[in-house]
Amino acid sequence: MRKLCNLLLAGALAAIAVPASAAPGAATQREITGLMQALESSGCRFQRNGSWYEAPAARAHLQRKYDYLLKRDMVDSSEQFIDRAASRSSMSGKAYRVACAGVPEQDASAWFLQQLRRLRAPAG
Repeated sequence: MRKLCNLLLAGALAAIAVPASAAPGAATQREITGLMQALESSGCRFQRNGSWYEAPAARAHLQRKYDYLLKRDMVDSSEQFIDRAASRSSMSGKAYRVACAGVPEQDASAWFLQQLRRLRAPAG
């Protein structure tokens, strides 16, 4: 009986100590939405696992990855979104690439970080 009480107490304390899953703040959510909109409207192509995709299909893929990470409380910042969802394949570990007209092909992480800097730049 004492063992059962100790187990119940330990479980109750663990439940209190683990915070509830929380979505990123509103500013971060706006930035991540802005990053995905920037990709979708860019006209760029997106490579994952050796295949090229048009921007709208790439955005849909990244949205699914973002939703997956949100359910697991794994995205607290735009930088985490870029690192955990938009930089590489979670299956193969291979870096994603972005190719835009008139610009050398680059790693997706660099492209998204550049877009994030633009989103954060003061208007003017």
